Amino acid sequence: MAIVASDAPLFAEVDMGADSSAPTVRATVVQASTIFYDTPATLDKAERLLAEAAGYGSQLVVFPEAFIGGYPRGSNFGVTIGNRTAKGKEEFRKYHASAIDVPGPEVERLAAMAGKYKVYLVMGVIERDGYTLYCTVLFFDSQALERIIWGFGDGSTIPVFETPIGKIGAAICWENRMPLLRTAMYAKGIEIYCAPTADSREVWQASMTHIALEGGCFVLSANQFCRRKDYPPPPEYEFSGTEQDLTPDSIVCAGGSVIISPSGSVLAGPNYDGEALISADLDLGEIARAKFDFDVVGHYSRPEVLSLVVRDHPATPVTFTSASAKTEGSHK
Repeated sequence: MAIVASDAPLFAEVDMGADSSAPTVRATVVQASTIFYDTPATLDKAERLLAEAAGYGSQLVVFPEAFIGGYPRGSNFGVTIGNRTAKGKEEFRKYHASAIDVPGPEVERLAAMAGKYKVYLVMGVIERDGYTLYCTVLFFDSQALERIIWGFGDGSTIPVFETPIGKIGAAICWENRMPLLRTAMYAKGIEIYCAPTADSREVWQASMTHIALEGGCFVLSANQFCRRKDYPPPPEYEFSGTEQDLTPDSIVCAGGSVIISPSGSVLAGPNYDGEALISADLDLGEIARAKFDFDVVGHYSRPEVLSLVVRDHPATPVTFTSASAKTEGSHK
């Protein structure tokens, strides 16, 4: 664990106590700040961090929520009931411009990074779909292929991917506190549960430990570490209600990134000291040992009393019947 400047090397914290008889995966969660309103510079920073994590032998690298595009901490976008200020509208315009299209050139660059450094990459982004923004997770495999996105808010975007390093999935921030969503991922066999977040409170650690124990899975939570100076200065960007109390070095997000085993043991972190790469070796044999105690969708599931139905089809706000009719006609 280390406190470092933004351009200095970041030191990995690695647990070497894995069981050699079971597969082992080296994983890293990145705790670092977005370069706000500068997506190209943020992508450059992401590549520096990814290269360093790969240099430590990491096979899986998880970035925080909204790392690309930024988490608009402290901003209210000039919103009051029934009114939007001109300044708030301009803030939204700049934030919208910092978001990325999926697919798009930024996604292609992230895919190329994953392929270049031969890692599985989980990246939090702000996705732009027209004029709607989504807080999204992108998955990339080590062959430079984009896997999937999260963020459209329907059952088709609750993926768990089977990869050579384990079954990987993710939920963003407080979605992790939704028990039915978690249960759907447990039923898909998730083994490495990624939790990009913006919550640095101590109570977040309790949620992460609970999920690891509940799901019998490794939990990797990545959060940004940000100071006031990581955001544009006022009046360009203001922290509503607290700006007057902040100095450039005030911490506005304290991190707390952590890696937890299926038994609830903390393998690395939580880190509240600064930007860092937080890493651990994941002994995948620990999953079976934990499931022997408690399998939430297996021998402890009580299906005679409790069941869950997941609507896993895409949900769209607009459907054109003419297009549907044309499609149906083409099959006659």
